[in-house]
Amino acid sequence: MNQPLAGFAPAPVTARMENHGNHMLKVAMQTGNDLLARVGSMVAYEGFVQYEPNPPAVRQIAKDWLTGEGAPLMKCSGDGLLYLADYGANVVVINLNGDGISVNATNLLAFDAHLTWGVERVKGLAKFAGQGLWNTKISGQGWVALTSRGKPIVVDCGGGDDETYVDPDALVAWSPNLKVKGKRSFRAQSLIGRGSGEAYQMAFSGQGIVVVQPSEDSTDRLRVRG
Repeated sequence: MNQPLAGFAPAPVTARMENHGNHMLKVAMQTGNDLLARVGSMVAYEGFVQYEPNPPAVRQIAKDWLTGEGAPLMKCSGDGLLYLADYGANVVVINLNGDGISVNATNLLAFDAHLTWGVERVKGLAKFAGQGLWNTKISGQGWVALTSRGKPIVVDCGGGDDETYVDPDALVAWSPNLKVKGKRSFRAQSLIGRGSGEAYQMAFSGQGIVVVQPSEDSTDRLRVRG
């Protein structure tokens, strides 16, 4: 191999999911250990890997996506190495190890198909955001890959009384056991975040983490209505 290119070759497999650089996910595929991934995220694969868009397991939950929360998913199965990416976004790999995580669906890249998952309404936010916020909750023993528009910060809420405030348009994921509430504020374009008018932040407290990206989601998910 040409020496300058040799540094970009994949490293030996050491886990089910690994980063290849900052912007690509490498998944070690095995028969019987299927993967659910964002449709269109496959950039390369080695071996024998098959794809099934909108499989039955996804269709059963699709009714919850009428709210707009959720990402089109495909089932990946087979043996080999699978490489996934999402328009050059940073990739964050998490081994849940029996825990759970609540994810903004636009930041969900892939997860083990045997994990327990579903779309849930975030409690305590309806009065701030009309119909409220819906997120994808994933839990169990297995792997999850998220994307972030830029290198994210992972904030440890610490379990104390102090609250961590996040612009919802920059929110990627959080521990589902955290307490969540909304906080109204008037934000002018030059003061807090982007846009203008009345908006709010999400306040987190308890034991857990919050993942925040350095770019606000253009879908403007949590603007106050009414």
